[in-house]
Amino acid sequence: MKKRRKNKVRKGFTMVELMAVLIILGLLATVLVRSFMGQTDKARVITTKTNLRALHMAVMQFKMDTGQLPTEEEGLMALIEPPSELEELVDPDGYLETTEVPKDGWGNDFYFQLYPESGKQFVIISWGADGQEGGEGYDADLYSTDAE
Repeated sequence: MKKRRKNKVRKGFTMVELMAVLIILGLLATVLVRSFMGQTDKARVITTKTNLRALHMAVMQFKMDTGQLPTEEEGLMALIEPPSELEELVDPDGYLETTEVPKDGWGNDFYFQLYPESGKQFVIISWGADGQEGGEGYDADLYSTDAE
Protein backbone atom coordinates (compact mmCIF):
# COMPACT_ATOMS: atom_id res chain seq x y z
CA MET A 1 0.00 0.00 0.00
CA LYS A 2 1.02 3.46 -0.75
CA LYS A 3 1.45 5.90 2.00
CA ARG A 4 -0.39 9.06 1.53
CA ARG A 5 1.52 12.16 2.23
CA LYS A 6 -0.31 15.00 3.60
CA ASN A 7 0.69 18.25 1.99
CA LYS A 8 1.52 20.62 4.73
CA VAL A 9 0.45 24.07 3.78
CA ARG A 10 2.18 26.69 5.78
CA LYS A 11 -0.17 29.51 6.67
CA GLY A 12 2.05 31.90 8.67
CA PHE A 13 5.27 32.51 10.50
CA THR A 14 6.32 30.74 13.61
CA MET A 15 6.86 32.63 16.82
CA VAL A 16 10.63 32.07 16.56
CA GLU A 17 10.74 33.59 13.07
CA LEU A 18 8.75 36.63 14.21
CA MET A 19 11.02 37.16 17.21
CA ALA A 20 14.12 36.93 15.01
CA VAL A 21 12.73 39.58 12.64
CA LEU A 22 11.80 41.86 15.54
CA ILE A 23 15.27 41.55 17.07
CA ILE A 24 16.94 42.37 13.75
CA LEU A 25 14.67 45.38 13.22
CA GLY A 26 15.38 46.58 16.75
CA LEU A 27 19.13 46.37 16.21
CA LEU A 28 18.89 48.25 12.92
CA ALA A 29 16.73 50.94 14.50
CA THR A 30 19.25 51.38 17.32
CA VAL A 31 22.15 51.80 14.90
CA LEU A 32 20.21 54.29 12.77
CA VAL A 33 19.01 56.36 15.72
CA ARG A 34 22.51 56.62 17.18
CA SER A 35 23.90 57.63 13.81
CA PHE A 36 21.12 60.16 13.21
CA MET A 37 21.39 61.72 16.67
CA GLY A 38 25.12 62.30 16.21
CA GLN A 39 24.48 64.01 12.90
CA THR A 40 21.78 66.22 14.42
CA ASP A 41 24.14 67.51 17.10
CA LYS A 42 26.88 68.14 14.54
CA ALA A 43 24.41 70.06 12.37
CA ARG A 44 23.41 72.22 15.35
CA VAL A 45 27.05 73.11 16.01
CA ILE A 46 27.58 73.99 12.33
CA THR A 47 24.41 76.12 12.29
CA THR A 48 25.50 77.91 15.46
CA LYS A 49 28.98 78.64 14.09
CA THR A 50 27.47 79.98 10.87
CA ASN A 51 25.12 82.26 12.81
CA LEU A 52 28.01 83.42 15.00
CA ARG A 53 30.04 84.40 11.91
CA ALA A 54 27.09 86.24 10.37
CA LEU A 55 26.32 88.11 13.58
CA HIS A 56 29.98 89.00 14.09
CA MET A 57 30.18 90.45 10.58
CA ALA A 58 26.92 92.37 11.11
CA VAL A 59 28.27 93.93 14.31
CA MET A 60 31.46 94.90 12.49
CA GLN A 61 29.40 96.54 9.72
CA PHE A 62 27.34 98.36 12.37
CA LYS A 63 30.58 99.69 13.86
CA MET A 64 31.87 100.81 10.46
CA ASP A 65 28.64 102.73 9.78
CA THR A 66 28.18 104.29 13.22
CA GLY A 67 31.69 104.49 14.60
CA GLN A 68 30.70 102.55 17.71
CA LEU A 69 29.67 99.12 18.86
CA PRO A 70 26.23 98.39 20.27
CA THR A 71 26.14 98.61 24.06
CA GLU A 72 25.66 95.42 26.05
CA GLU A 73 22.15 96.63 26.94
CA GLU A 74 21.26 97.13 23.24
CA GLY A 75 23.02 93.92 22.34
CA LEU A 76 22.29 92.29 19.03
CA MET A 77 18.88 93.97 18.79
CA ALA A 78 20.75 97.12 17.66
CA LEU A 79 21.35 95.29 14.38
CA ILE A 80 17.60 95.30 13.73
CA GLU A 81 16.33 98.29 15.72
CA PRO A 82 19.15 100.83 15.97
CA PRO A 83 19.19 103.37 18.77
CA SER A 84 17.31 106.56 17.83
CA GLU A 85 20.45 108.73 17.99
CA LEU A 86 22.11 106.52 15.34
CA GLU A 87 19.18 106.11 12.93
CA GLU A 88 20.73 108.49 10.38
CA LEU A 89 23.97 106.51 10.28
CA VAL A 90 22.77 102.94 10.06
CA ASP A 91 21.66 100.96 7.05
CA PRO A 92 17.88 101.47 6.75
CA ASP A 93 17.45 97.79 5.86
CA GLY A 94 19.21 96.71 9.05
CA TYR A 95 22.22 94.44 9.24
CA LEU A 96 20.47 91.09 9.21
CA GLU A 97 18.35 89.51 6.51
CA THR A 98 15.71 88.64 9.06
CA THR A 99 13.53 90.74 11.30
CA GLU A 100 14.66 88.80 14.36
CA VAL A 101 18.04 88.01 15.84
CA PRO A 102 18.73 84.36 15.01
CA LYS A 103 19.03 81.83 17.81
CA ASP A 104 21.71 79.21 18.18
CA GLY A 105 21.24 75.64 16.95
CA TRP A 106 19.52 74.66 20.20
CA GLY A 107 17.02 77.55 20.12
CA ASN A 108 18.78 79.66 22.75
CA ASP A 109 19.61 83.37 22.50
CA PHE A 110 23.15 84.50 21.80
CA TYR A 111 24.95 86.54 24.45
CA PHE A 112 26.72 89.78 23.40
CA GLN A 113 29.68 90.92 25.51
CA LEU A 114 31.92 93.97 25.09
CA TYR A 115 35.66 93.75 25.81
CA PRO A 116 35.85 90.14 26.95
CA GLU A 117 38.89 88.59 28.63
CA SER A 118 40.28 87.62 25.23
CA GLY A 119 41.16 91.27 24.61
CA LYS A 120 38.90 91.55 21.57
CA GLN A 121 36.43 94.43 21.15
CA PHE A 122 33.44 92.15 21.56
CA VAL A 123 32.34 88.55 21.44
CA ILE A 124 29.07 86.81 20.71
CA ILE A 125 28.58 83.59 22.68
CA SER A 126 26.40 80.50 22.42
CA TRP A 127 26.31 78.57 25.67
CA GLY A 128 25.99 75.26 23.76
CA ALA A 129 23.45 72.48 24.09
CA ASP A 130 22.93 72.90 27.83
CA GLY A 131 22.38 76.68 27.59
CA GLN A 132 24.77 77.28 30.49
CA GLU A 133 28.27 78.68 30.70
CA GLY A 134 31.02 76.07 30.46
CA GLY A 135 30.67 72.46 29.47
CA GLU A 136 32.28 69.90 27.21
CA GLY A 137 31.36 68.25 23.95
CA TYR A 138 28.06 69.60 22.64
CA ASP A 139 27.59 71.54 25.88
CA ALA A 140 30.77 73.57 25.21
CA ASP A 141 30.48 77.30 24.68
CA LEU A 142 30.97 78.63 21.15
CA TYR A 143 32.45 82.09 20.55
CA SER A 144 32.18 84.33 17.49
CA THR A 145 35.90 85.06 17.77
CA ASP A 146 36.64 81.33 17.36
CA ALA A 147 34.11 80.54 14.61
CA GLU A 148 35.92 79.11 11.61
